[in-house]
Amino acid sequence: MTLFDVVTVACFIGLVIAYFKFTPRDDYRTLAQLLLSGAVFAVANQVGNAGFSLLAAVLIIAGAGYALLVIRG
Repeated sequence: MTLFDVVTVACFIGLVIAYFKFTPRDDYRTLAQLLLSGAVFAVANQVGNAGFSLLAAVLIIAGAGYALLVIRG
């Protein structure tokens, strides 16, 4: 288990909690946008495990930022 496994799984859990707590669950567009962030976290995990730590960190920050924009908007 690597650092990227822990961080990306924690981010994905945060997405699930944010979806159920802060969004009206009747909007499938919000779910699709959050799934996009989840896919970015999965790619970041694979990239980080391959040894590209800086790119993985940028992807994690981008995915979290996009999810924050979706939840707030």
